[in-house]
Amino acid sequence: MGQFNESARFPSPMVVDQLPEPPTPDPGEIAGLREQAYEHWAQAGVDAKLDGVQALWAQVVGVAGADRARGNSAIPGVVSNAPGARVLDTAARSGAGLEPGRPARPRLVDPRKVPRRGAGGARARAGLLHAIAHIEFNAINLALDAVWRYPAMPQAFALDWLAVAADECRHFGLVRALLREAGHDYGDFDAHDGLWQMAVRTHDDLLARMALVPRVLEARGLDATPPIQARLRAAGDEAACAVLQIILDDEIGHVRLGDHWFRLLAAQAGLDPEAAYLGLIEQHGAPMPRAPLNRDARLAAGFSERELGRLEAR
Repeated sequence: MGQFNESARFPSPMVVDQLPEPPTPDPGEIAGLREQAYEHWAQAGVDAKLDGVQALWAQVVGVAGADRARGNSAIPGVVSNAPGARVLDTAARSGAGLEPGRPARPRLVDPRKVPRRGAGGARARAGLLHAIAHIEFNAINLALDAVWRYPAMPQAFALDWLAVAADECRHFGLVRALLREAGHDYGDFDAHDGLWQMAVRTHDDLLARMALVPRVLEARGLDATPPIQARLRAAGDEAACAVLQIILDDEIGHVRLGDHWFRLLAAQAGLDPEAAYLGLIEQHGAPMPRAPLNRDARLAAGFSERELGRLEAR
């Protein structure tokens, strides 16, 4: 594949030192943000969803603020532990819909019917890129779901996850461009719905959502990405390796953000977070990590050495 030009869809990063601090919206604006996040969550059109999320993020913090958050913060978005950011109530809008807007394609099939994606041969690499694009598309909906489904959470929570949604749109755009360069597009290969089903199972339990989506499913991506990069590099696909490195670097921050809110919620409930984490994995039948763990990435994302040892032992 040739070199990917990110500027074809997304603006070039600005110089961080020249950017103003992003403004903090008032509570009324946050209520409107959540309603708009729901509209984009429910949007079935791929391009309409991408454009809507990017526009909403730019509207809330400004383009300069968005670039600053991506380039200069360990945790994306507005700092979550700002004064006054208390978790008062985690009640979910459980009566609302559980299925986001999605295009008619890709066809969703049983996970066992999705072939393993290799990197040898052009079509195999396209299938692998499609699988990654599907993960990123689901991640957009997961982040938007967190923004709108938990209206009693502090505004920093909504802003954090909107920042993640914007990042996931950018990731999807990067992978989709490579896929199109290979003569395909999103929807050309079958996919499965395993990632979203975890969101359904945890929709009314925010502690479980923060434990099992960022700290289990997304953290698995931290482990899986370096081996995938090695396979792509062996196939001579440096462009795809570079895109995956961008995604990996950003996802460390996303998992760390989920770790931050999980530990805050666990502390509020009087729970030991690491014991609660293992209990929630068992309670919900979430997949355990597969060895080898990307220890450096997981430590940067908030996991402790003790916790990694317990995961590896299991």
